Amino acid sequence: MHRRTFLKTGAGVAAAGTLASPALASGKIHWKLPTAFPKMAPAVGTNVTNFAERVAAMSDGRLTFTVYGAGELVPAFGVEDAVQAGNAPVGHGPTYYAAGKNPALHWFTGVPFGMTSTEHTAWLRWGGGQEVWDEIYAQRNLKPIYSGNSNTQSAGWFKKPVDSVEDLKGLNMRVAGLAGEVYRKLGVNAVLMPPPEIFQALQSGAIDAAEWVAPYLDQAFGLQKIADICYLPAFTEPGAGLAVVFNKDAWAELPPDLQAICESAAWSAAYEVQAQFDHFNAKSMAELKAQGVEFRSFSDDVVAAQRAAWTEVQDELTAANPDVAKVRETYDVALAEARDYSRAMALPLLAGRV
Repeated sequence: MHRRTFLKTGAGVAAAGTLASPALASGKIHWKLPTAFPKMAPAVGTNVTNFAERVAAMSDGRLTFTVYGAGELVPAFGVEDAVQAGNAPVGHGPTYYAAGKNPALHWFTGVPFGMTSTEHTAWLRWGGGQEVWDEIYAQRNLKPIYSGNSNTQSAGWFKKPVDSVEDLKGLNMRVAGLAGEVYRKLGVNAVLMPPPEIFQALQSGAIDAAEWVAPYLDQAFGLQKIADICYLPAFTEPGAGLAVVFNKDAWAELPPDLQAICESAAWSAAYEVQAQFDHFNAKSMAELKAQGVEFRSFSDDVVAAQRAAWTEVQDELTAANPDVAKVRETYDVALAEARDYSRAMALPLLAGRV
């Protein structure tokens, strides 16, 4: 893809049927930026609008974006496809929404019994994660940049208690990522649906339970109006990374200072959204408790069954996909180190301040 494709005003490109074309006028670039979330959804949606605002400010208007929410330009699960095809120069969302292309993508969002948000960020930045991420995404002509994490998730909202593994069997549950594969091994009918559809599906009875994010976003989406039992934490999703993903040809056509601005803006937005989730999750949990929501934790038997199922899932994926094996070469080392450190430092601290 040559400079004239991406840095050209729209008439010829639009005629070719592309969904989003940058325009170069008076030395300024304007790109369409679809996200996998409703663009004004707290934190996960505003993560990308904050990124866009930072780039515009830092570049003095030389690079600007119009952000399109899920379904406005492309489907929620089709963002990376659009960027890969050149129909959008850049997109935003969690990598596991595109994991049908390659199961290794799950590890760049988060995996069951894996790293917390800060550990995940450390692996990407210092533990070789970004290098293998770049390598795998280059296979599809993409350039990924980390833009934040929604931190440890809630395990889900249920209409009835889950006291044993038997209580999970036969449930229709909205759940994303490899958590869905874990739950399938435990007899759950795991369903992946775009975020805007979750409330209606839970309300109508199309699903019996729903995992979305955590108290802040779950409250904003009104899940407490349908179910009043929320299990946490989600051992199956201890963190969920977000990314801004560029078409590599579009990325290459940006001058080095604009590339640096995009990277800095993404990391800045990442820091903000992680702090935002920590702050507002705590407030929302207190509000939900006051409204009668019952927060529970899964029994040791359920957690053990989840862990055993996860061992099966990751071993199957590793044997079937060389990219999964490649990611795990650095991920598993970083996870083991982080686990040992947190046992010595974080766990005693948290236990001692209760």
